[in-house]
Amino acid sequence: MKNYDSEKHVKGESQFVDDLLTPAGLLHIIVFASTVAHAKILKIDYSEALNSIGVAGIITSKDIPGENQIGGIIQDEPLLAEEYVHFIGQPIALVVADTILHAKDASVKIKIEFEKLHVITDPREAFQKGELIMSPRIFASGDVDSTWLKCDYVIEGTAESGGQEHLYLETQGAFAYPLETGGIRIISSTQGPTQVQRASAKVLGLPMNKVEVDVTRIGGGFGGKEDQASTWGCIAALAAWKLNKPVKIILSRQDDMRMTGKRHPYSSDFKIGLSSAGKVLAYEVTFYQNAGASADLSPAVLDRTLFHAVNSYYVPNVKATAISCRTNLPPNTAFRGFGGPQGMFVMEAALYKASEVMGIEYRKLQELNLITEGDTFYYGQTIENSTIQRCWQETNTKYDVDSIQERIEDFNRNNKLFKKGFSLMPVCFGISFTNTFMNQASALVHVYSDGSISVSTGAIEMGQGVNMKIRQTVASVFSVDIELVKIESTNTTRAANTSPTAASAGADMNGKAAEIASNIILEKLLNVAAQKLNVKNNSSITLKDGYVYLNSTPELSWFQLVQAAFQSRTNLSSQAQYAVPGIYFDRTINKGKPFAYYAIGTAIIEVTLDCLRGIYEFDSVKVVHDYGKSFSFVVDRGQTEGAIIQGLGWMTIEEIIYNKDGKLITDALSTYKVPDIHFTPKEIEIEFLENVKNDAGIKGSKAIGEPPLMYGIGAFFAILNAMKAFNPDKEYKLSAPITPEKVLCELYPENVNSLV
Repeated sequence: MKNYDSEKHVKGESQFVDDLLTPAGLLHIIVFASTVAHAKILKIDYSEALNSIGVAGIITSKDIPGENQIGGIIQDEPLLAEEYVHFIGQPIALVVADTILHAKDASVKIKIEFEKLHVITDPREAFQKGELIMSPRIFASGDVDSTWLKCDYVIEGTAESGGQEHLYLETQGAFAYPLETGGIRIISSTQGPTQVQRASAKVLGLPMNKVEVDVTRIGGGFGGKEDQASTWGCIAALAAWKLNKPVKIILSRQDDMRMTGKRHPYSSDFKIGLSSAGKVLAYEVTFYQNAGASADLSPAVLDRTLFHAVNSYYVPNVKATAISCRTNLPPNTAFRGFGGPQGMFVMEAALYKASEVMGIEYRKLQELNLITEGDTFYYGQTIENSTIQRCWQETNTKYDVDSIQERIEDFNRNNKLFKKGFSLMPVCFGISFTNTFMNQASALVHVYSDGSISVSTGAIEMGQGVNMKIRQTVASVFSVDIELVKIESTNTTRAANTSPTAASAGADMNGKAAEIASNIILEKLLNVAAQKLNVKNNSSITLKDGYVYLNSTPELSWFQLVQAAFQSRTNLSSQAQYAVPGIYFDRTINKGKPFAYYAIGTAIIEVTLDCLRGIYEFDSVKVVHDYGKSFSFVVDRGQTEGAIIQGLGWMTIEEIIYNKDGKLITDALSTYKVPDIHFTPKEIEIEFLENVKNDAGIKGSKAIGEPPLMYGIGAFFAILNAMKAFNPDKEYKLSAPITPEKVLCELYPENVNSLV
């Protein structure tokens, strides 16, 4: 089943915020933003800018009718700066004009004076100076302190993981206009319509029912539009409200890169204790998260890091400490994996370091410590219906890992300047929002009198195929052609109090809600059919392929059934809510069952390294993944391939660089390298694990958006293995991304001539 948006995308027919027909008199916004990372604002002169051609107004924090606050988890983020600025790109004022060019021309005429203050870009420095977003959080189980003496090996180290630019194709943007009812309508490129609605209502001093947010689709999000879209929605709404005109803001690519947060960089310390047989007995880790200038989603991201601190392994004694550090960078935010990849990377780094010290193969240590059915993670959730061991074993068997190792060792023996490496990467990723109350969704389903069907949910289509899965779900309930089912735009007047489309839960939650609503209507239709066919109850009646069957005989078409229901005044509309059952988490003890289920799999990544130049190629990525009972193979495979490439990019070539003054150096596609066709592995092979199901997922499937990204972590260690084959005596840093520049610098000691 193809994603029905694909053809429209290719033809350029899909509409995004900047494609919408807009009314006459549309105004445009350019944000006047801070050019320094930390300073006190001494003086601003807007006079020349106000008198510029086409300027309709300049809006500052003094013009905000409600609260100048858009912070979600923690109220620490002003929409527009007041006395101080805390990062380069922080909005100070809005220049609104009849054209973008006029707004730009006016914005450069604003004169501002700063008193510069000390700039912090490193999370460890922020920690030392007490610049924290919140108090440190600790997840613990067992007793690590008393276990160290029982360990045959205790290894300590540091691991660094960098940020990552979301680089969605559609930049941040919004279009807003006032309504005759005294409210405002916002067309937003957001993953979280309710977040935009709530923040805008607060800024405008309005009740939420006066703010309507509508989203047809967005051009990519990857987490970057979960909370950060609120800024631009609020800015558009504020300007439209103050000027009583339709207003639009669309960020340029460079402004988007400079002004928005990224995946959180982490600096982490680990200590791991093992028996001589290779069993992990204790693991202690401290994560220093670079949050940026305000909280945004950093506390929630840090939560998921804590939940995934040991990846797929059973460790009886764990102490994981997470510290969210405030720096003078744009607030970092959600990114595919949401803190899970950062935690998993450190665990893999610890095992890799242990393998070097102990002389045991890294993959053997991984296998020895995989969690098994009935084991309990340190935060209290027991592994049930686990396929971790099965995925690992089937990966080894299907792709014959022993022969891969033999082939690579043979290649390395016969090649001096080219070396190959490989690594396995198991993944166990929890599916649910870690804040339990967010695990809810609603749906509104209408069956029209001509048999066509309309579905409204809180899910946002951003290229991942969620609309297709929901259409399939509804079509399967009524057993009709999928072309009869239309997905409406996501609108806060039809789907209220929505959770963002994130945490890989969009299809599960919204699909389940749509299924419940559809089944309510189905039951009514079956009752109508029973009356029409003069049978006492509907137990012998079924719908199949657009027909009503009495026992095994087709009696009515779908259209005849709907007409009969309409004429009998049967309600053909239904609204339903789905709340994920059985999950809970007690934050007083940091124990519970936070996840509905786990997404699981194993990947093998092979690389070839040019040791003279430091460049590398991905020979293959081979995966066995538990999809549950996939009901959309094309969508699931596409999501898996995309996530893998994004994970490879994060671990290898995508390097975010800020200078000591907090200025982003990699602020354009000429300086920030992203995966392209030449980067793509020569071979990607994905095996769907067979004979598995998942009652907690829609139609027995499993979430697929985020988990495969973590396979990319294996690339880091595959490259390290190739480096070790070239120079086995060198101790390599555990610092990602492992760019070709880093590889080259790491490969050679001072006496280069002895090796080349």
